[in-house]
Amino acid sequence: MGLKPDHWIKKMALEQRMIEPFVEGQVRNGVISYGVSSYGYDIRVADEYKIFTNVFSAVVDPKHFDPQSMVDYKGDICIIPPNSFVLARTVEYFRIPRSMLTVCLGKSTYARCGLIVNVTPFEPEWEGFVTLEISNTTPLPARIYSNEGIAQVLFFEADEECDISYADKKGKYQAQQGVVLPRL
Repeated sequence: MGLKPDHWIKKMALEQRMIEPFVEGQVRNGVISYGVSSYGYDIRVADEYKIFTNVFSAVVDPKHFDPQSMVDYKGDICIIPPNSFVLARTVEYFRIPRSMLTVCLGKSTYARCGLIVNVTPFEPEWEGFVTLEISNTTPLPARIYSNEGIAQVLFFEADEECDISYADKKGKYQAQQGVVLPRL
């Protein structure tokens, strides 16, 4: 399994629609960077958010997640409450080839502000908008900027295709369109 360079990412994005919309270079001027990087792709956070709230004193339970624990918000800037988190989605829609796996890591600009981005790997043949979990580990409110960079996706290609892909097992988050809450 090997890490894939920028020219391979460009080829796959343009020929196989692996990333849409696709930004061929890296945009940096006055924004938190996004687009193709040396060995990955810097994804953007869209302007749709679900902000965690404890108004109803719910227990966070992945088997019985209470949608009332989240407040929907849409805007150019999202404020994450202290010691809390938001769910968001990417601007980009992904179609991962059968021989690929990705790992996604938060950008250092946000990490240096105490904001952590958590995303699980994009499995072979998974597709959709990526649901992002953005945690504010600080005791202060934190700001994130819509339509700017939030994390970097690294692409790894296997020597052989997998036996069972995410599409084969009919994964519960396949082709997700918006910010998707936990499913069982």
